[in-house]
Amino acid sequence: MMLDKRKQRILQAIIDDYISTAEPVGSRTIARKYDLGISPATIRNEMADLELLGYIEHLHTSSGRVPSSKGYRFYVDDLLTPTKITATEMDTIQQWYDTKVQRLDGVFRETAKIISHLTNNVSMVITPQLAESTFNYIKFVSLDDQNVVAAIMSDTGYIENKIIKMPHGSSMLDFEQIAESLNAYLSGKKISEISMGAIHKMRSEMIDTAAFNKIIDIVEHALAGKKRNQIYTEGTPQLLDQPEFHDINKVKNILLMLEEEPILRDILYSQMQKSDTGLTVTIGQENKYTTIKDCSIIKATYHFDGQPLGTIAVLGPTRMEYSKVIALLEFMNENMARMLKRFL
Repeated sequence: MMLDKRKQRILQAIIDDYISTAEPVGSRTIARKYDLGISPATIRNEMADLELLGYIEHLHTSSGRVPSSKGYRFYVDDLLTPTKITATEMDTIQQWYDTKVQRLDGVFRETAKIISHLTNNVSMVITPQLAESTFNYIKFVSLDDQNVVAAIMSDTGYIENKIIKMPHGSSMLDFEQIAESLNAYLSGKKISEISMGAIHKMRSEMIDTAAFNKIIDIVEHALAGKKRNQIYTEGTPQLLDQPEFHDINKVKNILLMLEEEPILRDILYSQMQKSDTGLTVTIGQENKYTTIKDCSIIKATYHFDGQPLGTIAVLGPTRMEYSKVIALLEFMNENMARMLKRFL
């Protein structure tokens, strides 16, 4: 059964009010706070129909109603008004990145912190999965007479960069020759298939072994740390501030789940899209894991040069501010691509 316009307006009023107050909503509240042009009695009748249809639920401890997962789904799909983040929030994000991100891994870590800070919910960011990425090249850029910047790039655009102090007697030409040899061996190989043992055997072919040793230390550290992507999670204590999670046993189970890396990977990688923002909203009972049946998860796939790299997500109560969180994730998607380019 399709909802007529009046039922839609009442359902939207119920959800909007419950999101802002966390209190079950009654017909008198709707009549008083929302100018729907109908009486409390009519609203009660319509609410009874909405309950019968499964869009709202009646809590036995209150005369009011709360939205169901079905109600939230209709709200997100058909009633939600698209919004944009505020200029103040944009400034906060930009200043946060400018002052706290110095390396590539900081982009992902600080993105998780920003999202949690602005939504008061749990945020999750998974870094690019480099194990199946292909090594493109290593290159060196002269910083001054004594230092060079080493940059390692894969086909996903991911870079590891580090400043190297030149060993005494080494020159930029030595570094360039080493890069040429390494690229001849490594270029086109999957990162998961690269053997550091084989790279170490190349040492005897190098004229400048001191420079080679410094470079290999960086390559080994970069590849060892990046063969498995990382998940940054922020804001778990904030669950305790949500009225829905005052039950310590309920929130304890959620917190324990958030420590289970295989579960987080399953959540974050499912429905990862290739062509667009890949934004998905999973509500309440739609969640695969029973522990978070009272939660919603909003996820977006971030890209670089058209390729999907990973996922950013927000987990919170089903009562979360969907329009605000969706707007923020859409903005962060675009902003992350700009931030990643800083390190190319």
